[in-house]
Amino acid sequence: MYNVHIMNTQQKTDKATLEILQVIGNKEDITQRHLASKLDVALGLANSYLKRCVSKGLIKVTQAPANRYLYYLTPKGFAEKSRLTGSYLRSSFNFYRDASSSINYIYDLCESKKLNRILFCGVSELAEIASIRSHDYRLEIIGVYDPIAMKKNFFSTPVFNELQNTPNFDACLITALENSQDIFISVIDKIDSEVVYTPSILNINRN
Repeated sequence: MYNVHIMNTQQKTDKATLEILQVIGNKEDITQRHLASKLDVALGLANSYLKRCVSKGLIKVTQAPANRYLYYLTPKGFAEKSRLTGSYLRSSFNFYRDASSSINYIYDLCESKKLNRILFCGVSELAEIASIRSHDYRLEIIGVYDPIAMKKNFFSTPVFNELQNTPNFDACLITALENSQDIFISVIDKIDSEVVYTPSILNINRN
């Protein structure tokens, strides 16, 4: 099974690199703040990833009027974008298949127990899949709890940085990828663990 419990450093770097190359490939005149928003990371981290791409020869930077900078993909950058896209699509197919299976299992349980109002815990690709799969069930996704997310909305549902600020829910679904075990522990410290569901793809230790 495709294990997404914690992405290693190389996977994180590849993902960020691909996103940067895609953004710059679509628009040359961007700012580092715009990049940070697209990647949903802090400005300093976006700057670090950008400098790494420049040092590897994937991106060329030129200065424009008014202290602005223009970013271009180099031929090496175009080739790397193509390679990373292919790698991402291959892994994404396996991830979607395994994630969908584990999410469907939990949704079946929730429906059988009449747990209709679901709270996600963690903004991530897994949460995206869980949102899509929910359309096949009589369930309502009432929001996402994520203590470090900078987004205010996710798939038209609100994002909450504090668990106590979320609306009433019947069940909580762990959807965080990088810190799923920590999120699980923090959540069951505040609410009954019986209503906290953990997709098997995350390999969370419930003990």
